[in-house]
Amino acid sequence: MRLRVQIFMIVAVAICSLLPMSVFAQLDARAISRAQRNGQEVGLGGTNPFDTTGEEGTEEQQDSSKVRRIRKPLESYYFNDSIRALPNFMWNVDRDMNDVKIQPLDTTLMNWRIDYPYYLKGVGDMSLGGLGQSTLPFNYFDRPTSPDFTFAQSYDAYTYRMDNVPFYNSKTPYLNFMYLESGQKRYREEHFEVTTAHNISPTTSFNVNYKARGTKGLYEWQRTTNHNLSAAFSHTGKRYSVHAAYINNRITQRENGGAVGVWAIADTTYEHPSGVPMKLAAAEAQNSYRNNSFFVKQAIAIPLQPVTDYDFSLADLTAVYVGHIFEYNSWSKLYSDKYAEFTNERGSIDENGEYEATQDTYYKNWYISPTESRDSIRERVVSNRFFVEAQPWDRNGAVGRLGGGVGIDMYAYSQFGFGDYIGGKQGKVKETAWYAYGAISGKVKKFADWGANVKYYPSGYRSGDFSLNAHIALTARLRGRPITLSGRFSQTKRSPSYWENNLFSNHYVWSNSFAQEDETRFEVSLEIPDRAFEVGFWQGLVNNKIYYDAQSNVAQSSDAISLTSLYARKDFRLGGFHFDHRVLLQWSTNQEVIPVPLCSAFLSYYYECWVERNKVLRLQLGVDGRFNTSYYAPSYNPALATFYNQREYEIGNYPYLDVFLTAKWKRMRIFLKYQHVNYNLFGNGQYITTAGYPLNPGMFKMGISWGFYD
Repeated sequence: MRLRVQIFMIVAVAICSLLPMSVFAQLDARAISRAQRNGQEVGLGGTNPFDTTGEEGTEEQQDSSKVRRIRKPLESYYFNDSIRALPNFMWNVDRDMNDVKIQPLDTTLMNWRIDYPYYLKGVGDMSLGGLGQSTLPFNYFDRPTSPDFTFAQSYDAYTYRMDNVPFYNSKTPYLNFMYLESGQKRYREEHFEVTTAHNISPTTSFNVNYKARGTKGLYEWQRTTNHNLSAAFSHTGKRYSVHAAYINNRITQRENGGAVGVWAIADTTYEHPSGVPMKLAAAEAQNSYRNNSFFVKQAIAIPLQPVTDYDFSLADLTAVYVGHIFEYNSWSKLYSDKYAEFTNERGSIDENGEYEATQDTYYKNWYISPTESRDSIRERVVSNRFFVEAQPWDRNGAVGRLGGGVGIDMYAYSQFGFGDYIGGKQGKVKETAWYAYGAISGKVKKFADWGANVKYYPSGYRSGDFSLNAHIALTARLRGRPITLSGRFSQTKRSPSYWENNLFSNHYVWSNSFAQEDETRFEVSLEIPDRAFEVGFWQGLVNNKIYYDAQSNVAQSSDAISLTSLYARKDFRLGGFHFDHRVLLQWSTNQEVIPVPLCSAFLSYYYECWVERNKVLRLQLGVDGRFNTSYYAPSYNPALATFYNQREYEIGNYPYLDVFLTAKWKRMRIFLKYQHVNYNLFGNGQYITTAGYPLNPGMFKMGISWGFYD
């Protein structure tokens, strides 16, 4: 019945639109009479015969001098017109000021084949081999520098933090589901991911992101699980904005200590991979991490000139923004193991001239218990930041934003010390740091984008810490193609983290008073997006560098160390063939303190095409390759959960190749890959990027990603 009524109404509208004006006027005689009584002018076409307004009409209809306000979606100074036009987009928030950073919402095949997140940027990271495990960027200038809970920084490629929590705006509800798996059931790596985002109104939205990644362990005692959750809410209104999120990161990693030697990886007498002897396999060593975080960022705009209903946002007006940021962040780490010996690579010759393997222990010291370890540490930070930001002219002016703020961070550190065993209670060390910061930025039409920010700790905890960052980007057009030349400069003085100065555990104990690290960096880059070309140059000078030496003890170098990096990316295309290249060259004047490979590369050669004429199915078929030159690569210490500078042997010069097939059909992406296709075929057998920790041998992977907009 309802369907018939709808059809009747549609037909009636169509018939009325075809009637002559005289007939239309007859149909609307009553409406015309009513309008004349109200003193309104009536055109030749009369008024709308299907108007459902009551006899007296609305206020706007009674007063023709009032113009109906046009409803505009997403009235916010954060987003320009090109961003607003997108059906769905994503952004991250700035930690200190009233700004956001737009991020791509990738649903294409471009990087779909790269299933390890730490390979997405530059030439990628060195890793322990399995999905969800610790990593460290090859590029020194990409390595984390924050002093907060340094033991968890090796998981930065996986974890959610305030600066990378995603916020979404979608014109229709968005849901994305992803699942990847590889290997046999007993060794399987799995990656499950789900994202859902909904808009309550054009300016108000919420989203939930959950990722579960890990491996059951191709090598002995390697099982790792990595769970990451963020639940976020945002309102980006015309005068008021708020961003809030809850974060939960949970990581459990079995620590096998790496292979007993390079010989064990290359030796074909062992059953690979499960038969390769590992140093800590019998010790049942394990690290467990828990992280809970919550933040709320609010800002209110105070316009300094009249605002009308036709002002799309305050971005083009003089205004002042006042805001507050609250952040709670708690990390805990529990390391456990049992005393166990392993067969050392370095044996001895007995009196009969025969080789005799020696037994050794991974850790030389057992300060608390000679049989087992259970080291628990915690760090909690509560931060409050208040800021004021002025917009002297408009947001895209020569001086678009000028502001500053003050902040206070309250720290609480927990670990067992000698005195705690008497009372049987874990003590806490509390510290308070306060600081002031400022920022300025602007644009000169479409040709220049510049900005600078500064932060200073005047006294107390972290007294004297200082950071200054400045950047400028110049954009020009050559034959209609944009070219961007960018420059960055930074100067930092950074106090050591609490754990670098203070640690008491079963295997490592120290009490240090290190000086501040002093580092200067300079960066220049040139980018031509239409030509898929990018080149970057970094130069850094570090004084008082804090590092972990060959015995895994924290140390500080008195040398001034110079670091130079040169990065180039160029993607060539010949018809449907793609030849993508990323190459990084690095030089360090002190390889014992900051070891880096001379050359690291990530290369990808593939063919891409439409399979069907109607362009529904897109296909990629090709090979990815990773390589780095031989050097004294860092190793990884399980008890400290950090990378240290081993000096026993060099590794590298091994190509690691993956063959892949990916496809996109409408909103679904399909993933097929054979990882490490050259395993046992060619190379020197050193498929290692972190000393002692072999990468995965050959195995088949498959996965699917499906997006729903409904």
